[in-house]
Amino acid sequence: MQHAVGSPLPPPHQSGHGWTPAAHDPGAHHPGGHPGPAAHQGQVPQQGPAAHQGPAPHQGSAPHQGSAPVPPPPPAPGFAPPGPIPHTPHHVQPPQAPETTGHVPLPPGGPVGMPSAPPAASAPDASTTTIAVLLIGPAGAGKTSVAKYWADHRRVPTAHISLDDVREWVRSGFADPQSGWNDNSEAQYRLARRTCGFAARNFLANGISCILDDAVFPDRPVVGLGGWKRHVGPGLLPVVLLPGLEIVLERNAERAGNRRLTDEEVARIHGRMAGWYGSGLPIIDNSQLDVPQTARVLDDVLARSIASPPQW
Repeated sequence: MQHAVGSPLPPPHQSGHGWTPAAHDPGAHHPGGHPGPAAHQGQVPQQGPAAHQGPAPHQGSAPHQGSAPVPPPPPAPGFAPPGPIPHTPHHVQPPQAPETTGHVPLPPGGPVGMPSAPPAASAPDASTTTIAVLLIGPAGAGKTSVAKYWADHRRVPTAHISLDDVREWVRSGFADPQSGWNDNSEAQYRLARRTCGFAARNFLANGISCILDDAVFPDRPVVGLGGWKRHVGPGLLPVVLLPGLEIVLERNAERAGNRRLTDEEVARIHGRMAGWYGSGLPIIDNSQLDVPQTARVLDDVLARSIASPPQW
């Protein structure tokens, strides 16, 4: 039944946990008296033929014998007095088939360790080893072209990550180093290097090799190898690509936009890159080599680096 707004709800029956017909029978509390309407109609309004089956509860002698307790009338057919709800075990859902698409868990990226060298009886094959390579060189050395070709022609999944490309993800507010090296350009360089390092670690953790390229200076800690080792890991294999000055000047002249530097800037960068000689890092002079030839030499250099990692 519905109660008017603001009226209190009927109190729960105190003698039991469920509703009993006798508790709500107005005639049951007046022995010898005329039974109320509920005694003539049954404790629960019946619908259909069930309401006419069996004698009415008031025709017995129990309600008229002094103050004897009145037993509850028998329930109408199909009616079960409420009581404690029996515990019904939950239906166990059958196991579902695994999804064929959706979220794929990926191993988290961690610092890249040294690549394991194969047994001494066999020469290491750099083309099938999962490794991380840092290709260093001045502007015009051919780093990006060689890195792309090398990544395209490997027999294992390989990614190319160019620091210059990542730096230029910044569109509005891009701090171009050609306009002067300042706090903003240095901050954006550091952020790009860290982003490249995180990407390399995640690729390596999921079985994908990667090659990064950057103009790393041997005499400048801000853009030195320390940051790359910190963000990628000690297993990163650095290789220097250093052709002659005339070659880098010719290649720089073919560039456009902010990738093209002045001849004076190219010469200055090339002179500072010469400091890699004597550093212990492998150096490739690709002055007389095209891109495919340089990529093959890179594989040979990396095979030696895997067998005997450079100290850097």
